[in-house]
Amino acid sequence: MPMINPFEADSFSMMSLSVSMEVLPNKYDRLDQLALFEDKPVRTRDIAVESMNGVLCMLPSLPVGAPGTKASHAKRVVRSFRVPHIPHDDVISPAEYEGLRAHGSETELQALENLVSRKLQAMKDKHDQTLEWLRMGALKGIIVDGDGSTVLYNLYTEFGISAKTVDFVLGTGTTDVKGKVREVVRHIEDNAKGASFRGINCDCSPEFFDAFTDHAEVKEVFLGHAEASQRYGEDNRRGFRFGGVTFAEYRGSADDADGNNHKFITAKDAHFYPVGGLDTFHTAFAPGNFIETVNTMGQRLYAKLVPRPKGDGVDLYTESNPLPMCTRPGMLVRGYTA
Repeated sequence: MPMINPFEADSFSMMSLSVSMEVLPNKYDRLDQLALFEDKPVRTRDIAVESMNGVLCMLPSLPVGAPGTKASHAKRVVRSFRVPHIPHDDVISPAEYEGLRAHGSETELQALENLVSRKLQAMKDKHDQTLEWLRMGALKGIIVDGDGSTVLYNLYTEFGISAKTVDFVLGTGTTDVKGKVREVVRHIEDNAKGASFRGINCDCSPEFFDAFTDHAEVKEVFLGHAEASQRYGEDNRRGFRFGGVTFAEYRGSADDADGNNHKFITAKDAHFYPVGGLDTFHTAFAPGNFIETVNTMGQRLYAKLVPRPKGDGVDLYTESNPLPMCTRPGMLVRGYTA
C-alpha cells in the first residue's frame, strides 16, 4: 500500500493535533463538570504566588520590560512554584497502518487520522486522570505527584496556614452531626476573607458517605432525599444537602506507573470546599516543551507527531503542564471518622 508522506498533512501538525486532543471526550471530569477550576494560561514554567492574610494570589506573567504588578503594602509572602511537566509518549509502528484502506472507501489519510485519534484518546485519558488527581490535591491543600506519594506542594506549610480537620465521630449514635457540619460551615465563612461564595460541597469517600448517611441524625433526611431521587431515576449518592452543605460520594481511583492503585480520597475521609466563589480555584497551564511553543501562553494539552529518521515508525508525543491552586486554603476542611 503506497503511503506518500501522509504525516505532512495539515491535520497532523502540532496545533491541529493539540486542538483535536482537547475536544476528545473527558472521562475524568467531575471537577470539570463543577466548573470549579478556572484555566489560567501562563508563559513560563515558574509562577509566583503571593500570600497576604491567608489568601494566595497568582501573579501573571508579563512581557520582558513591562511594568510589574503593583504590590500591596500589607504583610505579604511571595513564593515561586515550578509547574509540573507531565509528558506521555507512544509510537505508531508501520505494522499498525499497513493495510489501513481495507475498510470500505476510507482513504489512507482518513484511516490514519482515525488511528491517531484512537491513540490520542488513550493518552488523553491518562492526562485527564492525572489532572483530576492534582486538582483533588489542591482541594485538600496538599498537591501530590502522579506517583501517589511524592508531595509537590503543601499549601499549608508553604504559607504558614493551619489545616482544619473535624472528627465527625460517626460511629457514636449520640454525636451532634448538625453541630459538626455547623463547625465546618462557620470555619469556611470565617476564612473567606471577604470573598463571596455560592455554597459548600463535601466530597466523601464511600466509607465516610455510608457512615454519614446511616447516622441516626442524618438518616431520615437522606432517606427522604433518596426516595425523591429514585422517583426521578437519579443516583442519590451524587449529592444531597444537609446543614447547608451538599454531600456527594466520590469514588475516584487510579493506578500509578507501577500498577499501584491510589484512591483520590482516603478511606473514611471527606473534604469540604467552597463553590461559586471568584478565583478560589484555578489551574495554571505552562507552555509545552517544544520550539513552537516558547514564550506562548500555555494550553491544557499538547500533541506532536515526529517520523523516525529510519522510517520505522512515528513517535507521538503528548504533554500537559498543569499546576492546580487553591487561593484560599484556609477555607478547606478535612472531615474524617474513626
